[in-house]
Amino acid sequence: MTSNAESGPASGNGPVGASGPTPSLWLNLLKRSSIAASVGLVLCAIPAALLNGFAGAISSVLGGLLVMLFFGISLLVGHFVGRSNPSGAIGVFVATYFIKVVGFAVVLFAIGAPVWLHGRWFIIGAVVAVVLWQAAEIHGFSRARLQIYNDPEDRGAADA
Repeated sequence: MTSNAESGPASGNGPVGASGPTPSLWLNLLKRSSIAASVGLVLCAIPAALLNGFAGAISSVLGGLLVMLFFGISLLVGHFVGRSNPSGAIGVFVATYFIKVVGFAVVLFAIGAPVWLHGRWFIIGAVVAVVLWQAAEIHGFSRARLQIYNDPEDRGAADA
């Protein structure tokens, strides 16, 4: 049997190092996602300002900031609860999500939309933030090193 595969570079004689779990996964995701969404909001504010002035730009930024706040709370909860109770983090996520949805709805209905708020740009900014936030989270999760199994114990140290 033959193969079309090329041999590639010669492998080295050095030891292969092991990488541990990603430190502070949730804060890393918060940083990545915040940067991605912020860049998107700045880019979204430019056409909003050109087409609808200052009100359009501020509306798009506020829509995105609301989304960033909504998602950021979850990542902070994951960071603090995940450290002390990793198995209970999902339950806390669900409770936090419910509180956020109800809380944001009450606040938005109680305050209402200001007269100067441009609804279309508010929604566009929110959608831009959601898409970029989620893309950054997915990319961050794909790069995370999650330790599934405990490290093997050193047999020499155990025998001594």
